[in-house]
Amino acid sequence: MRDLNRDLFDPRTVIEPEFQKSPREGNFGFAFNDSNFSDRVLRIEIMCGPSDFKDGGGGGGGGSDGCSSHFDLVQYRKRRHEDLKKSIVNRDVVDVDIDVNIPDDMDNLTGAEVAVCAEEQVLNQSDADDVLGGENYDEEAVAMIEESPSGDEGANSNDSSWSMECTPILRVQTLHISSPILAAKSPFFFKLFSNGMRESEQRHVTLRIHESEEAALMELLNFMYSNTLSPNTATALLDVLMAADKFEVGSCMKYCSHLLRNMPMTPESALLYLDLPSCVLMADAVQSLSDAAKKYLADRYKDITKFPEEVLSLPIAGIESVLSSDDLQVASEDAVYDFVLKWARARYPKIEERREILATRLARYIRFPYMTCRKLRKALTCPDFDHEVSSKLVMEALFFKAEAPHRQRILVSEESASTNQRFMERSYKYRPVKVVEFELPRQQCVVYLDLKQEECANLFPSGRVYSQAFHLGGQGFFLSAHCNMDQQSSFHCFGLFLGMQEKGSVSFAVDYEFSARSMPTQDFQSKYKGNYTFMGGKAVGYRNLFGIPWTSFMADDSLYFINGILHLRAELTIRTLT
Repeated sequence: MRDLNRDLFDPRTVIEPEFQKSPREGNFGFAFNDSNFSDRVLRIEIMCGPSDFKDGGGGGGGGSDGCSSHFDLVQYRKRRHEDLKKSIVNRDVVDVDIDVNIPDDMDNLTGAEVAVCAEEQVLNQSDADDVLGGENYDEEAVAMIEESPSGDEGANSNDSSWSMECTPILRVQTLHISSPILAAKSPFFFKLFSNGMRESEQRHVTLRIHESEEAALMELLNFMYSNTLSPNTATALLDVLMAADKFEVGSCMKYCSHLLRNMPMTPESALLYLDLPSCVLMADAVQSLSDAAKKYLADRYKDITKFPEEVLSLPIAGIESVLSSDDLQVASEDAVYDFVLKWARARYPKIEERREILATRLARYIRFPYMTCRKLRKALTCPDFDHEVSSKLVMEALFFKAEAPHRQRILVSEESASTNQRFMERSYKYRPVKVVEFELPRQQCVVYLDLKQEECANLFPSGRVYSQAFHLGGQGFFLSAHCNMDQQSSFHCFGLFLGMQEKGSVSFAVDYEFSARSMPTQDFQSKYKGNYTFMGGKAVGYRNLFGIPWTSFMADDSLYFINGILHLRAELTIRTLT
């Protein structure tokens, strides 16, 4: 039986994958709210939530009518913050004076220490945080230390706090606490009990919380004594997680994250985890949970064509998780570009908002260097992108395409250590090609197709892989590599074919030549020449390009794989166009 009583907040403790706890850590659950083992009294003042959050518009129901959990309240604050951001540009700035005793060494104090220094705490800022404080959706923990709390003082404190008038106290809970136990688990309580001021020596401590936080705070306090939690639903654990973040209980954050990761993941729960406030998501203790949620979404929507409507309905955090995957199964990066535009146009009908979200959030997930030149030309003039942004992205893509292969590999390796993946190639259904076009003396193009040795191995016994489309004379063509049977010798071999995309009235008489790099010179050597009159929908080529069996082609000493890459080249020249 494993001992689950390890203090994960202890920096000397090594967190193991199984979340084991050391037997040397004690369980102090017996001392929770027991005056015999306590040196202080914690007074918890429970206030109702914002009045406009409640469905009933107020009344005796408190904040529970529309605020079933602390997580719901945080989501409400996030939505309200977005509304305020949109409307604040049309409003005058209002100065709010709050009378707080601030010591001379204010620069060295945290939010928790400021709360301790104030004689009568007025930092219950509620919705004012949204206007004045940026994107901190969960107010900092509020604490007061009182020498001898009484009803009169409680009444007088209302005169000094506008927030008290807006959020009346519904009820009060009183707990006996041990300051050493709480201080050992939480930097917030450590600072509260050891700031060196006279108030830190007083017996009574007061916390003010929203009604939606009550259950989570009680669970958190119990965890700080016993290292166990009773909630077993995702929403309840998220409430405890955010309470743990608010009161800086890192061990509880890790434990909640561990429990949530071990629950069955669904699209709804994954999006719920990614919708946590940014201050929580950035915490190291929650990183594994957010990574697991992103991986789940990326794996589930690997092939976005299977769930087109479901993927289009994802919020931006979900879209970012899907687009960041190297294993996204799409025809080409052109398809990713088209999908991002479709999603952005549906979600952001106003062109200004759409340009902002594309430039700041989504453009980084489109791997422009692997888009076709035809699509890059369209991107350059796309009205959904700010012209300066699209010009920079397209120019960067063209420079990458123009680099020599070894320089491209260096850029990819340099980028692999960062979160930016713009030079990383995905597992496209249609393999990218490089094309050099000539107009004179005849229309001609030279196409380069590289295939990894693993890709070729996966073709056996009868697979095929297609290149992205390229254009000659206004018509689309493609290359396809096959593993097929040699009709004369009855063994498997490697074949290469050239096809025209669509049938049409225009016919092309095309001279073509297939070449491949080979050892030891690593130069391109011609393997097959031919000519064909294309009418569309047909493919022509050679079933055994190298004239050897498949086993010899794939052998470790094969002449055609250079550093694990098969380099193919096709030269096409139009002879007559009717």
